[in-house]
Amino acid sequence: MTQPNKLSARRVTLMASVAGIGLAVLLAGPGAFRATSTPGFTGSAIAAENMLAPSGFADIVAKVKPAVISVRVRMDAEKTASFGDNDGSTQPGAPFDRFFRQFRQFGLPDGMPNGTMPRSRPTSAEGSGFFISADGYAVTNNHVVDHAKTVQVVTDDGKILSAKVIGTDAKTDLALIKVDGNNFPFVKFADRDPRIGDWVIAVGNPFGLGGTVTAGVVSARGRDIGSGPYDDFIQIDAPVNKGNSGGPTFDVSGNVIGVNTAIFSPSGGSVGIGFDIPADTVKTVVAQLKDTGHVTRGWIGVQIQAVTADIADSLGLKKAEGALVSEPQVDSPAAKAGIMSGDVITMLDGNPVKDSHMLARKIGAMAPGTSVKLGVLHNGSEKTVTLTLGTLPDERQANAVPQGTEKGTPHLGLTLAPANTVGAGNQGVAVTAVDPDGPAAEHGMQSGDVILDVAGKAVSNPADVSKEIANLQKAGKRSVLMRVKSNNGTKFVAIPFGNA
Repeated sequence: MTQPNKLSARRVTLMASVAGIGLAVLLAGPGAFRATSTPGFTGSAIAAENMLAPSGFADIVAKVKPAVISVRVRMDAEKTASFGDNDGSTQPGAPFDRFFRQFRQFGLPDGMPNGTMPRSRPTSAEGSGFFISADGYAVTNNHVVDHAKTVQVVTDDGKILSAKVIGTDAKTDLALIKVDGNNFPFVKFADRDPRIGDWVIAVGNPFGLGGTVTAGVVSARGRDIGSGPYDDFIQIDAPVNKGNSGGPTFDVSGNVIGVNTAIFSPSGGSVGIGFDIPADTVKTVVAQLKDTGHVTRGWIGVQIQAVTADIADSLGLKKAEGALVSEPQVDSPAAKAGIMSGDVITMLDGNPVKDSHMLARKIGAMAPGTSVKLGVLHNGSEKTVTLTLGTLPDERQANAVPQGTEKGTPHLGLTLAPANTVGAGNQGVAVTAVDPDGPAAEHGMQSGDVILDVAGKAVSNPADVSKEIANLQKAGKRSVLMRVKSNNGTKFVAIPFGNA
């Protein structure tokens, strides 16, 4: 089932750092929030509104602005020219790469064809950052310093200083840099999560202007924008633009509640929807980067997917919650603990697992070697499994398989053949054709997929599939749950059915 808070990845773009200077739209002053005499409002109502309206953010800004820096980067022209952007944003295949590819024309020189860049042109970029200690440690985005040959910071008072990259983490788009020296002004992270509706102030370097302050509120929390398995963004409406990448967002006490990293924008500019990496995530990642220069994450070794309404119905679950194990990896902690395909992980250390994304994020935040207890639903029975987390290999991620919109329909729309008769392996039933108007197509099945089992039973020919579907219909089930192998791995697919 489509997640209601998951924005279309096609229209989400990182606030790529920019080399040139552009125009910025500045937010109206705090006085714009003051209540004025309005027909129909009583005196007490106006007084109440005035009490809620901020008198201004000048004192807060004066306190935190000296700690905010501009980050200037020079990169290899060969690596950035192929991107078609003059922002040095990220490498192909990185978690945020697809956002940049949606807006290649943004930042191109006038008259240049989309996707081309003169290789002789100097390649530079600018982003934002902020000091977190008096001895020169500063936070910015990974995509700001990615491929950097040299990094400089420009302080609020105009000083230009050389910096070195201490460590980066592409999965959360965070980087830690260091400037030599002492007595730098710095800011602290908030020790509590912001509430929806709280005032926030963003400070950064939009369009290379430097030292720009905007204000707004927290619009939402826990946003998943499809950038990776650890998405947990704070959504804000304080205007932020390209060049704000890596800059801080503050609460009204002057503490950092998040790091600006992405915007939702059809045009590349602010439309009032920005995304921040939460302070808790930043603190955890930065601590590891400072100690070791890289981040290690816990790993249980399973491919997991969301439990949709149809999958829940197929498994007899009351709610569409938990993380469905589509396939445990060989010799992984999960496999050694006896977790199998079709199991649903419902609890983590006594706390409910809402969905697969939550499980991936929670496990990834734990240190390797941590002992955890998982509540598992296996063949309709609940059990508790204890295992020790391994280390997430660099080439693997605990992925949540995207789900399509579930729609009922009276037929599946599949043409099948034994896998061993069409060169698709020795196990299962191959999909040789898919009706584009059928429910199977709507649920992402494609020609070449291989159905391994239906309702938990292995199948080897089309008759096996038909038999199991008939049994499910007799039992009053409304959908069929199949384990399917495709080019993207193995996953469970629940397809509603009716009489053909």
